[in-house]
Amino acid sequence: MGKGGCLCQWELKAPTDRSQSDCVHEQVAKADCECPIYITYTNVNGYLIPNLTYKSGEQMEQLGKYGFLRRDYLKNYRNSTYQVMLLQDTIGEHLLEVDKAAREREEVILKQLEEKEPLPDKEKNQMAWVRAANQHRAIAEEIILKELIYV
Repeated sequence: MGKGGCLCQWELKAPTDRSQSDCVHEQVAKADCECPIYITYTNVNGYLIPNLTYKSGEQMEQLGKYGFLRRDYLKNYRNSTYQVMLLQDTIGEHLLEVDKAAREREEVILKQLEEKEPLPDKEKNQMAWVRAANQHRAIAEEIILKELIYV
């Protein structure tokens, strides 16, 4: 752990000693600060990296497959949306909603597919049953990915 301070505690000021070529700015603490947000920093190779956490961490433990797929999609293809949600601490709630909706949609689609194309008898031909069940699951997953995850 490195230095800590509130968000408005530091102001950038030009260095007074020009002999320090490796330092562009020096940090000066403001004495009249009453900011409620306090950030700690970790020193990594001379850079102070803020130790940022978010409250949605507990919600992330409850995520399923579709929640993680949505998170990865947002990170890689909708990074600005992901960053805004992360900073507003709404990412966990959003991912849980998407995960729940995707699982519910998967159940509905699987029931519809089974009504349309019933699975063969499992006891008579187990390989055909496995093949048909995997095909139904793949169709349902493809629909969910297009409708809920990659949007």
